[in-house]
Parts: sequence; structure tokens; C-alpha cells
Amino acid sequence: MLRGRIRHGRQASGAVDDDPLDAAQERRVRAVLALGGVPQTDLPDGVQQVRLRLLERAASGQEAPRDVSAWAAVVASHLAVDWHRAKRRQERLGERLAALRPAGPPGDEEARLLSLAVARGLDGLPDAQRQVVVLRFYADLPVRSIAEQLGVPEGTVKSRLHTAVRALRARLHEDEVV
Repeated sequence: MLRGRIRHGRQASGAVDDDPLDAAQERRVRAVLALGGVPQTDLPDGVQQVRLRLLERAASGQEAPRDVSAWAAVVASHLAVDWHRAKRRQERLGERLAALRPAGPPGDEEARLLSLAVARGLDGLPDAQRQVVVLRFYADLPVRSIAEQLGVPEGTVKSRLHTAVRALRARLHEDEVV
């Protein structure tokens, strides 16, 4: 029944809000994501991504998968791989930022430790906060430009910067760097 509804790009009953995944398919998607190493907190987003891809497939006029459950499991496994790639990229951010710092004299161990501590602190920030900190202090963009580029109000940029700097300062004190 689901294949027929998806194939025609609309719900048989005329309702648009039916879930393209039944309960068993959703449990399978959750299990694949969890076994793929995606944390529990990110599982709902992963399930939504699978739903979205199924709906996009139907909206583009593609034929429904022969076995929606298997198709959804494969998509979920790809999402788990993507999640790990993104996590590795984020973990390497600190190393890349530390490498951007100009090399000081060989005896400048204190500055190197500070750079690494700041990089680790940046890794611990939420994406939105890390983004504005990098744009403001590493790319040297003014608040107005950041707000325009991100499509958010200047006050939001300032608030994110304030919260991020406060968190970084606390982290540096915890690590006894400053």
C-alpha cells in the first residue's frame, strides 16, 4: 500500500500527513543508526532524514523502492557513516586552527599549549557558537558581515559570541591555562 501511495506521489486517502515509515520500519532505522554509532540524542534527526529522503524520492516522481524497509535501512547506514565523517571533521578542527597560528620561537611552549587549549575549547562549543567565533576572531569579519552572511540578526551573532567566549574562558580556567 505504501509503495502505491509513494509511487503516485500522494496519499491514497488524500491526506498528506501520513508517515512514510511504519513503526517497524522506524524501529529498524533507529537500530541501524544506533548500531552505526550514532548517539541516542541524534537518532530522531536520523529518522527524520530517512523520512525526508523517502518523501523527496516520491516528490521527484521516482518509483518507490521495492522494499521500503531495506531501502530505509541502507539510507540509515549511509547517514551513520556521514555522522562519523562529520564528527571526525569537527575533531580535526582544533588541530587545524592550532596549525594556523604562526610558529613562535622554539621555546614558546606556553603559547603552543594555549593554542591547543583554545582549539579544544572550540571543539566543545555548539556549532553555531563555534561558527561565529571562527568567523569573528579567525576570519576577522565584523559582526554585521557575519550576521549578513549567516542570515541572522546582529544581536544573535553578538549573543552567540558572548556565550561562546564565556564558555571558552571557563574552559581555559578549568584546564588551568589562564
